[in-house]
Amino acid sequence: MSLATIGRRSLLHSQRNVLAPLVAPFHTTTIAQLATPAPDPVQKQPVIKTFNIYRWSPDQPAEKPRLEKYQIDLNQCGPMVLDALIKIKNEIDPTLTFRRSCREGICGSCAMNINGGNTLACLSRIDRNPSSDVKIYPLPHTYVVKDLVPDLTQIYKQYKSIEPYLKQKTAAPERENIQSIADRKKLDGFDKYLGPAVLMQAYRWMIDSRDQFGAERREALQDPFSVYRCHTIMSK
Repeated sequence: MSLATIGRRSLLHSQRNVLAPLVAPFHTTTIAQLATPAPDPVQKQPVIKTFNIYRWSPDQPAEKPRLEKYQIDLNQCGPMVLDALIKIKNEIDPTLTFRRSCREGICGSCAMNINGGNTLACLSRIDRNPSSDVKIYPLPHTYVVKDLVPDLTQIYKQYKSIEPYLKQKTAAPERENIQSIADRKKLDGFDKYLGPAVLMQAYRWMIDSRDQFGAERREALQDPFSVYRCHTIMSK
């Protein structure tokens, strides 16, 4: 073996001895950090919320409807009632039945009675006070298919009768049929329109024999964005 070969091997051996103490601890520390997550500096106390949910199944017709109690930690759940229902179904009771779809207050699928008010579960924020329970029922004045699912057969029939799709006498365009800017401006101010639900509530108080402000209530609705716009739905 030549002196040059011995010299090269000695140099490589020397380099390995120098680098090894630097490289090994680096890799060991990195693996340990990945394997062991850093502890949470602030441990949140659980916020236990009780949900009393209407239950009834057609598979057990002899059993009367009942309220079933569920408890969840709000720190482990989203802020809306629909989040709680999904958590209960996924983690506690898979037999719980309800409708949901868009989760952003558009489709209306998750309509139900929450704490005495008819609303959407996806828009109903959970009160974080653990001392107050949440009571959830299906929509009133409807037959119940199961649990929180109302029978919407009649509504679907009525909806179909209005032919809810765009109808035109001219030939369909080859591209997307969009509204013009001028047509779109006719909808400006829509946020000020009270809408049929609020107008019906106004009517409810005007016809109440105990209310003494009927004339004032009617006068308050005499503006461009109340009863008048109910005829045009803000399109004219």
